[in-house]
Amino acid sequence: MDLSLIWAGIILFGILMYIVMDGFDLGIGILYPFFPDAGDRDLMMNTVAPVWDGNATWLVLGGAGLLAAFPLAYAIILQALTLPLVFMLLALIFRGVAFEFRFKAHEKGRHWWDKAFLGGSIIATFFQGVTLGAYVQGLPVVNGQYVGGIMGWLTPFALFTGLGLLAAYALLGCSWLILKTEGALQRRMCQLARPLVFVLLGVIAVISLWTPLAHAEIAKRWFTVPNIFWLSPVPLAVVITAFYLLRSLQGNPHAGPFMLTLVLVLLGYCGLGISIWPNIVPPHISIWEAAGPLQSQGFTLVGAVLVIPVILLYTAWSYYVFRGKVRADEGYQ
Repeated sequence: MDLSLIWAGIILFGILMYIVMDGFDLGIGILYPFFPDAGDRDLMMNTVAPVWDGNATWLVLGGAGLLAAFPLAYAIILQALTLPLVFMLLALIFRGVAFEFRFKAHEKGRHWWDKAFLGGSIIATFFQGVTLGAYVQGLPVVNGQYVGGIMGWLTPFALFTGLGLLAAYALLGCSWLILKTEGALQRRMCQLARPLVFVLLGVIAVISLWTPLAHAEIAKRWFTVPNIFWLSPVPLAVVITAFYLLRSLQGNPHAGPFMLTLVLVLLGYCGLGISIWPNIVPPHISIWEAAGPLQSQGFTLVGAVLVIPVILLYTAWSYYVFRGKVRADEGYQ
């Protein structure tokens, strides 16, 4: 049994679940500037109020799994990306406080918590994207030690990835609100989603060209025979999904835009994974080289096997209980 491979799958699954579930949550905050009306903002926040605080569980799972199964990778990544990770976590904390205090604040002071929620959402998303971009671009490591500077993450590619993730989360938020709202707010979300689809496609296209041009190994992975034939369905699926996503925004949509947006995000996630696999610290440290002792991996795997089904059941149940449309007369206490 290859415990390193199993743990890599668990961590990838945890990160994907976080991107999906906290993505539309953060996306709602990113969309705030387009909806200045207090009633619209109340309704937007009420769609995630019952479930938002459980979404970050997957981020904790991914980080804890990385420490337990791949301590070398954990040490390198934490040292290399300390600042963007700290900025992201502080923004998530600040945003969570703003979420709760906004509902308790008086009308005159609520706009300050709106601004805090907006700023926390944008900053957290941007630095998640910066972290991802710096990670994919590669971390300089010599003899198992990070040798880059404290600002080594600050590159044009990382900054572009941060901006790109803002577009991805905004589209997730848009499609989630199409699923959960109705009437005028839903129609405005459909109008806003269309340009966001094209923006996200542009981001995917730029990253898809930038990474192979900057890294010969990634170019070899995608554009040599027979890989180009095996992997060509991924970009083709992106185009097809985007086409049907745009079509689903017509008429009176419900779940279609959200499900297709999830597929689009999943395809982008798979594309990045294909580019760096099996390295857990790009460009050269594989999951097996960074793996911890088998005893540690096995012991923590028992805990993961017990905990992950509980998280999945809790998450599925909470979303099932709070399914359906959210209306303006339904508040959050």
